[in-house]
Amino acid sequence: MGGLGKTTLAKKVYDNQRVIEHFDCHAWITVSQTYKVEDLLRQMVMQFYKARKEYTPEGIDTMEKESLIRKSRELLQQKRYVIVFDDVWKVDFWEAIEHALPDNKGGRIVITTRIKDVADFCKKSSYVHVYRLQPLPPNKAWELFCRRAFQYELEGNCPADLKDLSLEFVRKCEGLPLAIVSIGGLLSTKVKVVSEWQKLYDSLSSELESNPHLTSLTRILSFSYHHLPYHLKSCVLYCGIFPEDYSISCIRLARLWIAEGFVKPKRGKTLEEVAEEYLTELIHRSLVQVSQVWIDGKARSCRVHDLMREVLLRKAVDSNFCHVLSENESTLKPITRRLLIDSTPYDALGIIEQSRIRSLFTFNQEQWPESFLSTLSGNFKLMKILDFADAPLNHLPKYVGDLHLLKYLSLRNTKVKLLPESICNLQNLETLDLKQSLVYEIPAKINKLLKLRHLLAHYTDSSTDFSMISYERGVKVHDGIGCLQALQKLYHVETNHGGINLIKALKKLRQLRKLGLKNLKREYGQALCASIEKMNHLESLEVSTISEDEVLDLQSISTAPESIRFLYLKGPLEKLPSWIPKLQQLVRLRIFWSRLTDAPLKALQNLPNLVELGFSYNAYDGVQLHFEGGFKELRVLKLKHLPRLNSLIIDNGAMPLLRELHIGPSPQLKEVPSGIQHLKNLSSLRFVDMPKEFRQHMDPNNGQHYWIVEHIQDVLFMYKFGPRCGVFETHALRDSNL
Repeated sequence: MGGLGKTTLAKKVYDNQRVIEHFDCHAWITVSQTYKVEDLLRQMVMQFYKARKEYTPEGIDTMEKESLIRKSRELLQQKRYVIVFDDVWKVDFWEAIEHALPDNKGGRIVITTRIKDVADFCKKSSYVHVYRLQPLPPNKAWELFCRRAFQYELEGNCPADLKDLSLEFVRKCEGLPLAIVSIGGLLSTKVKVVSEWQKLYDSLSSELESNPHLTSLTRILSFSYHHLPYHLKSCVLYCGIFPEDYSISCIRLARLWIAEGFVKPKRGKTLEEVAEEYLTELIHRSLVQVSQVWIDGKARSCRVHDLMREVLLRKAVDSNFCHVLSENESTLKPITRRLLIDSTPYDALGIIEQSRIRSLFTFNQEQWPESFLSTLSGNFKLMKILDFADAPLNHLPKYVGDLHLLKYLSLRNTKVKLLPESICNLQNLETLDLKQSLVYEIPAKINKLLKLRHLLAHYTDSSTDFSMISYERGVKVHDGIGCLQALQKLYHVETNHGGINLIKALKKLRQLRKLGLKNLKREYGQALCASIEKMNHLESLEVSTISEDEVLDLQSISTAPESIRFLYLKGPLEKLPSWIPKLQQLVRLRIFWSRLTDAPLKALQNLPNLVELGFSYNAYDGVQLHFEGGFKELRVLKLKHLPRLNSLIIDNGAMPLLRELHIGPSPQLKEVPSGIQHLKNLSSLRFVDMPKEFRQHMDPNNGQHYWIVEHIQDVLFMYKFGPRCGVFETHALRDSNL
């Protein structure tokens, strides 16, 4: 990201007297966005002559590329040299320049860039050490802020009455040195009065545009945006319109980009895959930060730096890309296309009558006026996106189906119970997100929505006992689901309502990437297996039976989709299906209530990409689990609610990369598992509702087995607390009151 101090650090090293004396030749080249290789080579050669205190020969100005390369190599031959190429943007830069630089043992080349792909490209042809500059930690950020904000008085110390506000400024900078120096420098010119500082904090967005003290910060933050390819500019502006500190689901973001029309088709790829490429590029360009990752390392959610968000939001509003209606801003421009409603007063919502609005989002809203909802279909005919996630909504207007251009509808985490029949008129709908809503049934004519790509619906009651297989429910669908052949995600569906016809219809959904089925009966097993075999693109499969006693029959799959990466099986298994150990791409496997009597470890230990493995709620009904070897990529192992387990053995060499281990409740497991001492990368160990004597064996003062876990940084004992599920009282192993 711009402003981290890459150039400053490189320059400090480059200008160091020891460095100057050590090298025979020096050159500092600032690489522009649009450069000519000949100009860079010419600058280099001229700086070499200057470093040698020699006059530049005539003819250098007219030399062509090949001549300049020869001259550079001639000057550097048998010389120790240091060259800095500052602010490189293009991945092919190194390919164009490397032949001018002989591979002397004493030569050093430094490249600064805010683009990850540049560093990765350089690594292809030379030994490269990549140093990723990180934001300042909070204590260093605070020190730097105080030195700048109070540089002319108070000896660099923050007065008590300004400390809270100062900490807010520092938090907003998020460790970015340029931001801290710029904002601290501006504050150093202000009267040290809370009201004045508060006024600046509240108007920081406009100050970034107009205040001369902040122009360099704004310029550097804006530079990355201005040099984006055109197709990515709208995408990154979209990231900036979410609230401050908001962590955006990457999957949600991709669906929104697609609905907006930002994502262009690419041969051989789905639109979702192209959108993922767009996001990856924005991350590599340091415009977007990853805030959470999936177990396989892929970005799960993302955000933008607070100050970058201010810059992007200002650009978005000024260009009429969007408008934010909040408690501080309750007027609308007549040409508003995208409207964000964030903590907006109730009466302000009642006057929204914008026929041009295409996209509507809501955040932090306590209530909705009925007048707004009732006029939705009449006033917003051009609407493409309705994102009501987390909104205080308990119903949809009857005529929502009149929004014929609607592509994206989210009712996630609302109190909506029924979908109006008119929803089946939304012929352009691509995403219907009902997760954690109260909707239990999809209208029968949903099969008319032939463009539907994502049908997401399940509800988990947090007050339900998670030890019951029925703790989570899906939705009821009717005949005809097989008509929705564009579907990529379908979860979760209650199979006991659709029966065998529903299961057979699934084989027509050849584009499915994710499938979730609830309440499966044993007699549906063979038909389901036949359908799964047709899903060549399936990446995630979750299947649960109608009760803890209903057998989950998945044995008859002869050739499982090779693309399966996530597999969740919930229900009794007579044995581990033989196709599971053949899933070469499998990343996560979780098994619940399966009552396996034969330990499945040998069958699974050679899966090459398995990162997470979980056995929960009587998934294994034996008394011993012995990890004899294998599981070379496993990072997370969860062994939960295995009541008969009394022995856990881990041989040296098994699970060498394991980082997290969760055990319990297992009341029969009396001793600390043998072999935990071999897990050198283990950093987190959780024991849940384990017997008192088990804990005492690990007492740091006199526990006979403390040596087994002594190397682990984070060892916790968790005990269920009260009647609610998921509420635990937690004690760290090294707490004095353990």
